[in-house]
Amino acid sequence: MRILIVGIVSKSFVIGFSVPNNGNDTIFLTSHAVKNLGVETVEVDERVFETSLFSIGRLEEIPASRSVLSTRIEGRVVELNAFEGDVVSKGDKLVTVESRKLGDPPPTIELNAPQSGIVVSSHAHLGQPVSPDEEIMDIADYSKLWAVAKIPEQESSKLAIGVVARIHIPALGNEWVEATLTRFGVKANQEAGTIDGIFEIDNSEQRLRPGMRAEFSIVLNKRPYVLAVPRKAVQGDPLNRVLFVRDFEIPNSFVRMSVELGEENNEYVEVLSGLFLGDEVVTEGSYALSFSSSSSGMSLKEALDLAHGHEHNEDGSEMTEEDRRRKREAKQGGEPEKSSQPWLLVYAIAISGAFLITLQLFLKARKQGEL
Repeated sequence: MRILIVGIVSKSFVIGFSVPNNGNDTIFLTSHAVKNLGVETVEVDERVFETSLFSIGRLEEIPASRSVLSTRIEGRVVELNAFEGDVVSKGDKLVTVESRKLGDPPPTIELNAPQSGIVVSSHAHLGQPVSPDEEIMDIADYSKLWAVAKIPEQESSKLAIGVVARIHIPALGNEWVEATLTRFGVKANQEAGTIDGIFEIDNSEQRLRPGMRAEFSIVLNKRPYVLAVPRKAVQGDPLNRVLFVRDFEIPNSFVRMSVELGEENNEYVEVLSGLFLGDEVVTEGSYALSFSSSSSGMSLKEALDLAHGHEHNEDGSEMTEEDRRRKREAKQGGEPEKSSQPWLLVYAIAISGAFLITLQLFLKARKQGEL
C-alpha cells in the first residue's frame, strides 16, 4: 500500500512521494542494478480491452491446394528435374517419360508442373517404369494454410463466422498472425469434446509448414476504457498478484503493489484495483524484481538523500535542526552540545526574574489591601 503525501516539506512542495507500509514494499536499487536487471517500464493507461477465448491447434494444408503429376502413357522415366522439397512454378518441365512404343529413338513426352508450389512427395526415379494409374509427384501450394483451432464444444456457441483471432506460431518467434474464422469442421471430436475452427492465414514467405503448432486468442468482444497492463508485468502467486511501480520521487526505486486482476487476453491483463492512471509499471525485469528485497540496493535514507540532496532520518522523514543536534551529540559520545547562542540563555533568565518580581509585588499589594 502506498500513501500519497501532498504538502510543504522543508520549504519545498512534494507531490506523490511514496511511503511504504513495511520494509518489503519498496525496492531501492542503484543505477547499475537497474541496468543489469534490464528494467523497462510503461505508463498505465485505459485501452480497448479484448475478451478472448484461448485455444490450441495446428497448421494444415488447404485440400484444394494439392495437385498430382501423372503420365498419359506407359513408359519409363528418362529425365527427372525436381525432387521432394523443391519449389516449382506452373509449366516447369519436371519429368520426361520414354514411351514403350517402338521407335528409333522411342517417342518421349514431357510432364510439366500443373501448378506452382512445393514438391511434397515424389515417387519417381530414373529408369523407373510408370503408368497412367500411378502418381509420380504431389505438388502443394503453401502460399496459404489453414490454422485449425480445437475449440471446446461448450464455447463454440460464442463464435460466428468472421470473428478475428490472433494466432501465435512458435516457428515465427514473438510474431502474432491475425486471421478470421472461415468455417467449422464437419464433425466434432468425441474423445476431446472439441470442434475445429478453421482460419485461413497467409504464408507467401513460405516460413510455415503443415503440422506446426499454433496458439489462438479468439476475440469474443471488446470493452473500452479498461485499465490494463502487459501480462509480463504481473508477478506473484495466484493468491497474491503484484506489480512493480516506479516511485514518483525516488530515482531507481520501485514499489511492490498488490493488485486485484480481472480478465486477461494474449497481451494484457485487466487491473480492477491497486493501480492508478499514469503509474509506470515495470515490464522487462519484473520477474527479477520479484526476487529482490529492499536490502538488495540502498536504504530509504540513502535513496532520499541522493534524490533531494540533503540528509534524512532512517525512517525517511525530513531531518530537523533538533535531529541534527541529537546526531552530533551521539557522535560526541552523548555529551550535550553547548549552545551556539548564549544570549538566548541570558534572555530567558531575565524574563523569568522579571516575572517573579512582578508576581511578588502583586501579592504584597493584595495583602495590604486586605488589611
